[in-house]
Amino acid sequence: MPPTVETLLRSTRVVLPEGTRPRSVVLSGGRVAAVLPHDAGPPPGARIVELGDTALLPGLVDTHVHVNDPGRTPWEGFATATRAAAAGGVTTIVDMPLNSLPPTTTVEALTVKRRVAGPRAAVDVAFWGGAVPDNAADLRPLHEAGVMGFKCFLSPSGVEEFPPLDAARLDTVMTALAAFDGLLLVHAEDPARLDAA
Repeated sequence: MPPTVETLLRSTRVVLPEGTRPRSVVLSGGRVAAVLPHDAGPPPGARIVELGDTALLPGLVDTHVHVNDPGRTPWEGFATATRAAAAGGVTTIVDMPLNSLPPTTTVEALTVKRRVAGPRAAVDVAFWGGAVPDNAADLRPLHEAGVMGFKCFLSPSGVEEFPPLDAARLDTVMTALAAFDGLLLVHAEDPARLDAA
């Protein structure tokens, strides 16, 4: 049995891969079910929302968000970060692995972050894992648990619990990630140059 159609959104400015066009967008079960011509009749029972020339576009994904929850929630928690994201049209955030306690450097820490985010999140949330000294064995399990990739620093991160990698440990991390085609984001500032400045 097909899902019940909930809503038809109609706008003269629907943003699509091929450009902005007049269209009707059918939502079912909270997802886009169809993109139809602007003058298409609504499916039976659909609620119709006429948007006029208000732009209708896919939600944005913010891939670099520091949600400091748990542990430093007053800095920014999931409730405030995700409400602010939604207000700005962001429908998915990807949380950075540092500043929360614990940092997202193990599957156990990822589990804690997900548990805290779940009831507080107003948008979809994904997570980056952290690559820190001596957690190379945690990288594949974090990847298998669903992190988008990994972040590391080569100079101090600003929080003690997320220390930087030296050249040898960076090599170890890159080798570990190459085994499963993992993605690595590197704060690549050279600590010696920073110290000299």
